[in-house]
Amino acid sequence: MSDADKKARLAEALRANLRKRKAQAREQRDGEDQTGAHLPSSHERSSPSS
Repeated sequence: MSDADKKARLAEALRANLRKRKAQAREQRDGEDQTGAHLPSSHERSSPSS
């Protein structure tokens, strides 16, 4: 297997993973819209006091 083949395979795997994660994020967001549930994003959470 050449380096070019390996890079092409890894690039495709990365794109497939990104598509999957985006689909999961859309499903989660759409599910929240339907149920009214809301989890605070990282910038909405209060930071712990040191």
